[in-house]
Amino acid sequence: LFDFKIILGKNGVPVAENFRLEQSTIADTIQAGQVRVKTLYLSVDPYMRCRMNEDTGSDYLQPWQVSEVADGGGVGVVEESKHDNLAKGDFVTSFTWPWQTVAILDGSLLQKLVPQLVNGRLSYFLGAAGITGLTALLGVREKGHVAVGANQTMVVSGAAGACGSLAGQIGRLEGCSRVVGIAGTDEKCSILVQEMGFDAAINYKKGNVAEQLRELCPGGVDVYFDNVGGDISDTVISQMNQNSHIILCGQISQYNKDVPYPPPLPPDIEKIQKERNITRERFLVLNYMDKHEASVLQLCQWIQEGKLKVRETVVEGLANIGAAFQSMMSGGNIGKQIVSVSK
Repeated sequence: LFDFKIILGKNGVPVAENFRLEQSTIADTIQAGQVRVKTLYLSVDPYMRCRMNEDTGSDYLQPWQVSEVADGGGVGVVEESKHDNLAKGDFVTSFTWPWQTVAILDGSLLQKLVPQLVNGRLSYFLGAAGITGLTALLGVREKGHVAVGANQTMVVSGAAGACGSLAGQIGRLEGCSRVVGIAGTDEKCSILVQEMGFDAAINYKKGNVAEQLRELCPGGVDVYFDNVGGDISDTVISQMNQNSHIILCGQISQYNKDVPYPPPLPPDIEKIQKERNITRERFLVLNYMDKHEASVLQLCQWIQEGKLKVRETVVEGLANIGAAFQSMMSGGNIGKQIVSVSK
């Protein structure tokens, strides 16, 4: 088997060379309760940047250890089982899947998948029908305070990424009357409007973001799904309405810096937030485990009905997962970044 190990972790911009591919062997036999799986798909996500430091800044993430196999969301197929509830041929997933082509795992830590729920697109269980979709849906429902008929305007930063592209669509499905995305290329902006039903999209690398926001959100901003933090978020917050809501999902612009999470706002923006009574509370999807099952079924239903459009950027081969991670962290993906390990 091949596995992928982390070889360096520090502040700064992560690169493919922070990882290495090794050839290893695993046991010929499995123990009671274990399964041997072949890895089909792996997920790379912005939160993994936090795992490259000894101090992740998070109480729910363990740091990757130097020269140990990295892990994250994965989907695979059971090749051999000594677990009562799993059989050869079952498709399974885990949030702590090792970056290996083949692995022996504790069957009790795996979740069995039903491919029909996502029209056979198993990689969707790592994105739109997995933790990413749950983050978007529960973020909107738990922190967005969206109400049908309330004529709310939602702005999404990092809008063409895995979570943002879903969050904007879900905002509309949940009742927002206007959805505006912020992304980093004209291609991304075009996809948001033409494929995903956003009313408009702003390329933050072109023109004046504040002016474009005022033009596209004449009634101000009621809900802000924040994936990026930094200057863009400061600009959005300055145009938010009284009693509006920030869904604090991610702060990718800050992940390569040594700052607390969530990063503090600049004093002038914090003043606006307090004066306008804008909520800005940390959101962790893992705090809503009791709602995961019903929420995944809702996401799958929307996917089957064509109401939730899904985009993936797929890289082939475990050897390229470091490059996929580097690209994702610099905005090279549209939708979910997936690594296809084997067919």
